[in-house]
Amino acid sequence: MQKDELYSIGEVSRICNISKKALRFYDQLGVVRPDMVCRENGYRYYSRETLLTVPVLKYYKQMGFKLEEMQGLVGGNGYYFLKQNFLDKIDELKELEQSIHNSFVSVKEWYELIREAQMVVQNPEQEISVKYIQPVECCYLEQDFSYRYMDSIINIEWVNYLESVENEISGPVILKFPSYEDKMKGTCTRAGILQKAVRPFKPGTGRTVYGGIMAASVYHVGSFETIGEEYGRIRDWAAARGYVCGPECYERYVVDYWTTREPVEFVTEVVVPIVREETRPLKASP
Repeated sequence: MQKDELYSIGEVSRICNISKKALRFYDQLGVVRPDMVCRENGYRYYSRETLLTVPVLKYYKQMGFKLEEMQGLVGGNGYYFLKQNFLDKIDELKELEQSIHNSFVSVKEWYELIREAQMVVQNPEQEISVKYIQPVECCYLEQDFSYRYMDSIINIEWVNYLESVENEISGPVILKFPSYEDKMKGTCTRAGILQKAVRPFKPGTGRTVYGGIMAASVYHVGSFETIGEEYGRIRDWAAARGYVCGPECYERYVVDYWTTREPVEFVTEVVVPIVREETRPLKASP
């Protein structure tokens, strides 16, 4: 092969818009090797055919292939080899796509919680309202509860459990208490922690549905030590309007220890299921 049929590494760099350092690295990996190396000075020279490998590599890079994976792809292998490599890459990219989607959902929902909290804080006179809560499938774990809110919200056992069932969550931490009256009085000893599931449930995973109910709700701003007052407000409000509360209740932590360590900035939605007095099931006669 004559030298005048070849391109120097500088010419390849200029023509293909790629650094000489990258070309040397390609040579080390065996992805794009020079067709001739001058014995006197070690200069690299590339044929036109080899030069045209560079755009192919760029396209493989666009598709997500690593340089190490490209070694067999640019060597003129047959359809079967390329097909298998492409199928493997499709599976890999699907997993990556799902992971990116999960990250996007988690970040977006946390951002929405901060926006929600800001609107609540800007309107400190919070009124009790009745609303229908759309049902959401959630991962679920029941635990002891001792009013140590930081441990219950930044919940190590919960995080370890989610890892063990290979699921991920997004949205706020929600605690479900079996009795709104016990929660109001400070005597509750059990709670279920739940958050919206991101991945499909695996067999054996604790799961529940949050929502699918009519509820009275009100936002509480500030320390959790005074949150019991909201239950009293909801109880009195419901009784005055012919509603029956509970028996369970939920606390939906909009902004909490995950976001700030300043209790004055905490925003919690207190949610108590309600039904009209006349629609409450009658007790069976003895």
